[in-house]
Amino acid sequence: MKVGVIGAGTMGSGIAQAFAQCDAVEKVYLCDIKQEFADGGFAKIQKGLSKQVARGKMAQEKADAICGKIVTGLNDICVDADLVVEAALERMDIKKDCFKKLQDEIVKNPDCIFASNTSSLSITEIGAGLSKPVIGMHFFNPAPVMKLVEVIAGLNTPAEMVEKVKEISVQLGKTPVQVNEAAGFVANRILIPMINEAINVYQAGVADIEGIDNAMKLGCNHPMGPLELADYIGLDIVLAIMDVIFEDTHDSKYAASPLLRKMVRGKKLGVKTGVGFYDYSNGKVPTDKK
Repeated sequence: MKVGVIGAGTMGSGIAQAFAQCDAVEKVYLCDIKQEFADGGFAKIQKGLSKQVARGKMAQEKADAICGKIVTGLNDICVDADLVVEAALERMDIKKDCFKKLQDEIVKNPDCIFASNTSSLSITEIGAGLSKPVIGMHFFNPAPVMKLVEVIAGLNTPAEMVEKVKEISVQLGKTPVQVNEAAGFVANRILIPMINEAINVYQAGVADIEGIDNAMKLGCNHPMGPLELADYIGLDIVLAIMDVIFEDTHDSKYAASPLLRKMVRGKKLGVKTGVGFYDYSNGKVPTDKK
């Protein structure tokens, strides 16, 4: 199987590595709008594998074999792909345009499966007006490690495509969960509003940042507190998912926290910008303790 991954950011590079680690996959095309972006994604994969080798968790030969399957470039290298997974920006217009070009101009394999890694957007809307159906194949970060793949069928997604993507997920060592299309799907429909409520609790002065995170880690056995997790996900992503759920449901319980929106406007997005609820410039320090 040859797999194209569109978007070489954190999720895209992780998805590419997950496929490259699978024995059933012959080649992975890691693509982006610029060669340097694709090469940067590949460098992330190499760096992560090197750390595993250094820690004795992976043999050098295995790491070399994984990297040897990956080819970087622009989207047009996906010409003979059997599966394309889009992991571009979480914007409907970008995703629709990406699939249209892939289907009409680039991919020549008539049996290619087109999947989106969207975390919340409508698969039906993504696929509207396209020449071939689209399916949701939602990985979780870090994609090489996390076991869940949400498999989402849009209104026009064939049942046999759903079954095939579930089979592929199992080949990757993942556990597929079939999801009926709804904003946020399952995991994010539950998780992101919980994070949003934690932000509301902090904004209301109920507890400080560490107190909120420790309450959920020690009281609910969560491996990571909700504010720490928000930083890891990216506050812009949290906000985008909240807005998608709210726009789909018009339920006030899904209204994004004003503090969340303010932090995104201020570019305090978490780990990727160096500051969110925690400051990462010198270790990890809660911003309300600085």
